[in-house]
Amino acid sequence: MEKLRKWMVGILSVMLVGVLSMDMVSAKNSSENGSETAYIDVAAATLWVGPERLRPVDGPSASNPVDLRTWTSSMSYEEKLWLVGNLETQALLGSKVTILEKQGDWVKVAAHEQPTPRNDVGYPGWMPKDQLTDGAGFEKMVERKSVALVKEPTTWLYDDMEKTSEFMEISMNTRLPVLKEVGSMVLVMTPTDGAKWLSIQDVDVYESVSDIPSTTADDVIETAEKFLGLPYLWAGMSGFGFDCSGFTHTVYKTNGITIPRDSSVQATHGTPVAREDLQKGDLIFFAYNNGQGRVHHVGMYIGNGKMIHSPNSSTTVKIDDYDAPGYGEEYAGARRYLD
Repeated sequence: MEKLRKWMVGILSVMLVGVLSMDMVSAKNSSENGSETAYIDVAAATLWVGPERLRPVDGPSASNPVDLRTWTSSMSYEEKLWLVGNLETQALLGSKVTILEKQGDWVKVAAHEQPTPRNDVGYPGWMPKDQLTDGAGFEKMVERKSVALVKEPTTWLYDDMEKTSEFMEISMNTRLPVLKEVGSMVLVMTPTDGAKWLSIQDVDVYESVSDIPSTTADDVIETAEKFLGLPYLWAGMSGFGFDCSGFTHTVYKTNGITIPRDSSVQATHGTPVAREDLQKGDLIFFAYNNGQGRVHHVGMYIGNGKMIHSPNSSTTVKIDDYDAPGYGEEYAGARRYLD
């Protein structure tokens, strides 16, 4: 019996070494093939068009942890305008990226789940590498556990279930693996900081992302209206600030529908809708040259000739007549993403 036990242990050891060796080879080949992946380790990482473009005022957006409220509130109108053409997009805590290039303390990544013709993997941009983690253990949790989807504009992660110690403020559409639910709280896993608590009233819990139910126009409009008054942020994709297409993308994504990241691409997908057939929840687009040129803006139709949108750096998420001066003459069509 003792010989049999030793023989079995020996066989298992050989098998384990083989499996580990295969994993190491696989990881090495993955890196060599340019498919090294990582996870966002801050509330929202801001992706830039190139490395080392930070101004002093941008420091709070590039640290770990980030302080996005300080960043957005400390910028003047002119400083916000400067971001146009310098930022690409944002990616939320726990979201996956593929690393495309490295340069010093910066990495170029493709943010998954943000469809774009610019890269098949996801939306590309540069970010500080300190805002990433390889997340090997976290990835296994993502694959095996149910998911908590934040449904409020922002909410807090707490160190304790009594909510006496705030850990991090996170955005709508953040998705984290669930460990357990206890009363009014849910315990979730973070990429590098272990288990943290969320108020269950601020999230929806699903067995998997594929279990997010079909949504309705009223659902997406209700989600959108939660952001009324939120200041515009170029490239923004979070409850700390949106650009026009980041707003529509996030509102739809939170309701289980993935649409392209940019307005110009959103305008070429979905189902075309004639102006006279507009329904609540349809996306409406605006283009230069009296609607005949390049698409530069998107809003969501909410009925009665009105849209909700995040217009520009001088204002906030608001409701306007879509046919009002400044918009009506640039109307460029509509698309439907709801069944």
